[in-house]
Amino acid sequence: MYHALGYSTIVVLQAIMTFEQQDIQNGISAMKDALQTCQKYRKKCTVVESFSSFLSRGSLEQMTEEEMHAEICYAECLLQKAALTFVQDENMINFIKGGMKIRTSYQIYKECLSILHLIQKNKVEQQFFYEFDGGVKLGIGAFNLMLSLLPARIIRLLEFIGFSGNRELGLLQLREGASGRSMRSPLCCLTILAFHTYISLILGTGEVNLAEAESLLEPFLQQFPNVRLEFQMAQEIFRKCISVQEEWKQFHHLCYWELMWIYVFQQNWMKAYYYSDLLCKESKWSKATYVFLKAAILSMLPEEDIVPTKENVVTLFRQVDSLKQRIAGKSIPTEKFAVRKSRRYSPSLPAPVKLVLPALEMMYIWNGFPVVCKRKDLSENLLLTVEKAEATLQNENFSDYSVDDECLVKLLKGCCLKNLQRPLQAELCFSHVIQSEKLLKFDHYLVPFTLFELAFLYKSQGEIDKAIKALETARNNYKDYSMESRLHFRIQAALHLWKKPSSD
Repeated sequence: MYHALGYSTIVVLQAIMTFEQQDIQNGISAMKDALQTCQKYRKKCTVVESFSSFLSRGSLEQMTEEEMHAEICYAECLLQKAALTFVQDENMINFIKGGMKIRTSYQIYKECLSILHLIQKNKVEQQFFYEFDGGVKLGIGAFNLMLSLLPARIIRLLEFIGFSGNRELGLLQLREGASGRSMRSPLCCLTILAFHTYISLILGTGEVNLAEAESLLEPFLQQFPNVRLEFQMAQEIFRKCISVQEEWKQFHHLCYWELMWIYVFQQNWMKAYYYSDLLCKESKWSKATYVFLKAAILSMLPEEDIVPTKENVVTLFRQVDSLKQRIAGKSIPTEKFAVRKSRRYSPSLPAPVKLVLPALEMMYIWNGFPVVCKRKDLSENLLLTVEKAEATLQNENFSDYSVDDECLVKLLKGCCLKNLQRPLQAELCFSHVIQSEKLLKFDHYLVPFTLFELAFLYKSQGEIDKAIKALETARNNYKDYSMESRLHFRIQAALHLWKKPSSD
């Protein structure tokens, strides 16, 4: 069954990376075979047990080692099959099926945790106990960690149907799993790394735990010395990742994405354009986002620098709407945002209305400003760019978009000033956006996001009560705006850190 799980996992990973329908079908087929294999070794329930939630305490104690491993493998297979169900089709039936598989998987993990506690209490010796232990810690840890990220209103709903999310418990389980010797130990390590270096940035406050990330990587760097490089040499690391393998191009796309943002942070627009263009040509994950980003990056260049690329910025923006997709019946929030912004280039308008600093706006949406906050030179250069755009706006004729553009510039300027430790000037910028709330016509997301930034400004000055009040205002007083769910994730992360001191 471990062979079946391993093979199907590789096939599923390929399907999720390529989004090719044939690969998705192959993944579903492989996972069905793996589930059938695991089912053969699972404990056979009595009629009474089949109507109960799972197994009785006595049944748990009577399970063989093989049956225990079958349970943990079955839970992993169910979870992966649910992921494929979501991307296979967008109809509601598949969405419900996927949700039911996730809940069943979660319940099995909880029962496996009970089995683990019984084994430890009774001091039962098993040859491959460490593998079962690693599987339980990965499942319980990942579930608790991921569920703890959800906004409070969603957590309350999930708790009603049996889910729970405890971040401290999740990280503890994953750390114990990462320090073990099971084949799932690297997966526990990878989950913590993803949480600290990516999830905390995109869906959290941007305050990442690089110290733990580096300590987790250290044993692997010793094991594979050929990949050792200085951590600050991010560009070289990504280029080396691209060069070491050609089998799965999708890993190249992850590196292209990161390299693109590195050059955006540096305002090296031609280099950023190069990698955004590669993503447009090669990756199928989110064509609408890639094309919008390419157009946004080109918009930062003078007209004469765009000519050699042979690109038409207006045409690119007009392509965005036709490229949007749906996953699990839902539009992707960043694609919806890109489509809305691209409407300013619609053929139905008398003339295109140029976006203001679109690349920096996307940088903000992807939480890029906390990344550059430790580099004063980058923050100063970004501030110069924003102030130049601000001066240009002041000299333009008033239009329907003028207030929205002015507020966007003020938000970006406030973020730059906050990074440069100039809180009074930053607060003035944020206050201007909030006071302009009733004048906004299109970008209503600006006010709640500005309140979020203002909360962090208060927090940095030790005014924690004002900071929490600003977060709660942003969460409770606004709805139906662009990127709402992403802001709610970030608010939840901030409240978790500020209301309850973390042991992380």
